[in-house]
Amino acid sequence: MNDAAQTPPLPALFVAACASMESVDFRSELTVRPLPSPAGVAPYSIALAADVLAAESAGGHTASDSLHGAGRFILLYDPEEPAAWGGAFRVVCFAQAPLENEIALDPFLADVTWSWLVDALDSRGARYDNASGTATRTLSTGFGELTDQGDAAQIELRASWSPLDTDMSTQLQAWGELLCMLAGLPPSADAVSLAAHRRERG
Repeated sequence: MNDAAQTPPLPALFVAACASMESVDFRSELTVRPLPSPAGVAPYSIALAADVLAAESAGGHTASDSLHGAGRFILLYDPEEPAAWGGAFRVVCFAQAPLENEIALDPFLADVTWSWLVDALDSRGARYDNASGTATRTLSTGFGELTDQGDAAQIELRASWSPLDTDMSTQLQAWGELLCMLAGLPPSADAVSLAAHRRERG
């Protein structure tokens, strides 16, 4: 037997973290699927992608469902604990959703978007540190052959943070809730809608 050809076992901490992610139940509007892990970023990683679909009829998603948002969630693990991470784990996530044009003009939109992520993490008791990110809103206008598309707006959040234990279920749940909130879906019991934030700001 050629021992050199055998795949070395995955680190126990990384295996535990991945197992905790498998236990998460997402909202029915959120379709989550695995992605190829990014290469060269960390020794170990796992990646997920999600689409927020609003069913046009009862009975689950159909071909006529409309896409209301999308995102990615990547868990990185480096047993060497990079100084920039402050630990062995790092979550990198992305979330984006189309917006109504008037909402995109709200000067508080970026602040609200970031607060949704922080609130979602905190409400689930997620233990993390060293959070960072950017919230970007865009408003585009079509010209020429794209004139019929009119104006379009969207919000995009890119964020990362360092989980402090191997239970990633709360981190993943928070990301899923953020995607649904950005898509304008009715919030879960511990989430706050954009309309509520706008009323508070007003």
